[in-house]
Amino acid sequence: WCAENCPLSSATIKGTFVHATYHTAVEILEDRLLGVDTEGKIAFIGSGKEVDRLYYPKAHFVVIDVCSEFFMPGMVDTHIHASQYSYAGTALDMPLLQWLNMYTFPVEACYKDLEFARNVYTHVVKRTLRNGTTTACYFATIHTDASLLLGQIANDLGQRALVGKVCMDTNNFIPHYKETPDESELETNRFIGELLKKKYPLVRPVVTPRFAPSCSATLLGHLGEIAQNNDLHIQSHISETKEEVSLVKELFPDYDSYTDVYHRHNLLTDKTVMAHGCHLTDGELKLFRETGASIAHCPNSNISLCSGMLDVRRVLNHKVKLGLGTDVAGGYSPSMLDAVRRTLDTSKALTIQDTQYHTLTFEEVFRLATLGGSQALSLDENTGNFEVGKDFDALRVNTDAAGGPIDLINHGEGPKVESNLLASSGDDRNIVEVYVAGKRVVPFVERP
Repeated sequence: WCAENCPLSSATIKGTFVHATYHTAVEILEDRLLGVDTEGKIAFIGSGKEVDRLYYPKAHFVVIDVCSEFFMPGMVDTHIHASQYSYAGTALDMPLLQWLNMYTFPVEACYKDLEFARNVYTHVVKRTLRNGTTTACYFATIHTDASLLLGQIANDLGQRALVGKVCMDTNNFIPHYKETPDESELETNRFIGELLKKKYPLVRPVVTPRFAPSCSATLLGHLGEIAQNNDLHIQSHISETKEEVSLVKELFPDYDSYTDVYHRHNLLTDKTVMAHGCHLTDGELKLFRETGASIAHCPNSNISLCSGMLDVRRVLNHKVKLGLGTDVAGGYSPSMLDAVRRTLDTSKALTIQDTQYHTLTFEEVFRLATLGGSQALSLDENTGNFEVGKDFDALRVNTDAAGGPIDLINHGEGPKVESNLLASSGDDRNIVEVYVAGKRVVPFVERP
């Protein structure tokens, strides 16, 4: 229905579309026509009965199977370490801070080797796209050239991405894996300048202090100025473990809280996303809401490293923006469908502890994985759902895909869209096509 790896030039699709809106967690649009223009944007959404009025005469026309297929928005991974992908699923045998020293920093130091970086980064971008991640917010390493390479690979493979060169000037365990504050400022400016110069349509830089324990106040100040002067996104970690919170209090005794450390260095803005937040106080969540900063919930990592369980309901009640993240390799899966499942599991675990707890619904978590993630990254003007004018970032889901994990049983009335949607979260093999800005990026077309 379109040439390999090419835009959906004036395409019209007829079928079922499932998405979240700002008012409804899941909205199911059956027998609809959706038009995609030559820029990859959604041109119209109308009734399937309006073919004669809406169908572009020279457009590609597609009819998907109403019994087993639907389109949903691409998923948004608000926190993933591309540089840790090589050991995902291993090395989860100790708490966070020890895990960083023993495994993470030694591996990340290897990214000065650009061939090693190219190999890992190509694999992680391809894998996340195949898993339905159309937008990813990536941590790279302290190496500028390797971080630029990650941006290039995301662009070439067609993924929407925020890419961050990691900044850290404190590392007592692996002394060679750090920079001075001046080096980090200089290289961060070089990274931002060179990435912006490329004018990649879908890739943006994000200012990336690793987290407060690995950054001096001087470095945090530099990074806050850079982000402010260039109106850039910011990403980091916060309150992942109680041990980490205590360490920040020890390192920054003159600050009111972990959140206050970032806030007083101009690193808490409406373009900030902070990973984890398991142990934030009500006062800190209030500061998140006032500044417009968001939280990336990474349940797989939180459980795998025994960091804590984020009370998502509490965060949402504070009206703080929140999306989901895989947090590879603290999280062992690069699949956002896994993040959906683990979010539900964590919410149910909290319910086991407190029977009065208001458990998250599947529909709410679906929204967090799509529109919620785009809101958390301040990209919801461009993506997140099927609104006219937004880019067509979408997954074609076939619940009856060959070799898939689902057996559809017809009870006489045909399978319901709602049950298909629930079943589809069981396995990434149900995602048969992935589109970003109207371009099909999965299945992949290998370049010579």
